[in-house]
Amino acid sequence: MILIADKYSSFAPLYDLMSAEIPVYRAGRKLGVQTLDLHPGAQVLDVGCGTGLNFRHLKERIGPAGTIVGIDRSAEMLAQARRKATRQGWTNIILVQADTTTTPTEAIIESITSQGGLPLSDAALATYALSLMKPWEAGWTMMQDLTAPGGRLCVVDMQDPTSRIPGARALARLACRLGGADITAHPFAAVERDCIDVTARSARAGHLQIRTGHHPAS
Repeated sequence: MILIADKYSSFAPLYDLMSAEIPVYRAGRKLGVQTLDLHPGAQVLDVGCGTGLNFRHLKERIGPAGTIVGIDRSAEMLAQARRKATRQGWTNIILVQADTTTTPTEAIIESITSQGGLPLSDAALATYALSLMKPWEAGWTMMQDLTAPGGRLCVVDMQDPTSRIPGARALARLACRLGGADITAHPFAAVERDCIDVTARSARAGHLQIRTGHHPAS
C-alpha cells in the first residue's frame, strides 16, 4: 500500500494525462455519478478522489449548494485536486488526507466537520480506488460508515474485459498492474452483498463495472 501511494504521489502532476481517462475510464465515472441520483444541495463523499477527476461530474448534480468531500491518502494528489478546484472557482469542496483502510472513522469525521461539512454524507462514490487498497474491504467499510443510512453507495472498478478483441485482456491487466490495481479484486461485488436496490452497469466491453445501491437503514 505504501509503494502504491508513493507511486501516485510521484506521478500526481501528470496523472490526468497518463491515466487513459478520456478514452477509457471517464465512461465509468460518468455512469457512476449518474446512478447515484444526486440532488442539488447534497453532500457526496468521493473516496480515493485523487486529482479530482470526479468533481466536475458531481458538481453538475449537486450544484453550488452541495458539498463534495474528497478523501485521499496522497497529499500530492490532493494538491492537484485543490489546484483544479481553485482554477474552476469551486468553493464547496472539502479535502481530507487520510488512509481509509487505517484512519479511525472519528478522525475523518472531525476533519470533515472542522471544514464545515456534515458528519455523514448523503451519498458516496469510489472510482477505481478500492482495487488499489489492501485490504479493500476496510476501505469499503469506512465508505459505509461515512454515509448516512438510506444514502446511495457506488463502486466503479475494473475486471477482465469480455471483448474478443485480440490482446484486450492482456492490455487491461497490464494497465492495472502498472497502476497498482488488483483487477481480480472485484470490490463492486460488495455493493451487491451489503446494499439494497442495487443497479448494475458496465462499460468498455465489460472492463468497467458499476454497482450502486442504498445503504441499509439499520
